Amino acid sequence: MDLLRELHPQAARIAEALKARGEKIAVADGATGGLIGAALLTVPGALKFYVGGGIVYSFKARDVLFDLPRDAYDGMRSATQEYALLQARAIRDRFGAQWGIAESGSAGSSKHPMGVASGISVAAVAGPDAERTAIIETASDDRIDNMAAFTRNALNLLEQALTQTD
Repeated sequence: MDLLRELHPQAARIAEALKARGEKIAVADGATGGLIGAALLTVPGALKFYVGGGIVYSFKARDVLFDLPRDAYDGMRSATQEYALLQARAIRDRFGAQWGIAESGSAGSSKHPMGVASGISVAAVAGPDAERTAIIETASDDRIDNMAAFTRNALNLLEQALTQTD
């Protein structure tokens, strides 16, 4: 709960930016385990800017949430910019939002099914006027600390995309 209290002011700024634009977001959490969505949902009245999302933690979840053909992922690895952007676009489109945010990484303490090293995460944002990615490498195997760092990275990327022009 301390992490959500820490992230709340930033989530509130993101919410205000989305509401000011009259736009909504959908979230595809990965190694963040739902923390991106949870942070945004700390803002009262979230229905005004948040349409939904899910935790992409298996191929089954990926198939259901994104509804993309398997060959859409050909040649891709998780925790890459290309993979995260595909997911950000897909969650945005699937949920009918203007913005999508996705995170793909390896939080650690166990072997990643695609061989991604612990402590690596890629966040991606896809919106009407911006697409961005941000990579973070913590060099740590601490699962909980990594999940928090990955969430901060994703929210920072989203706030930048909403408030800065390219």
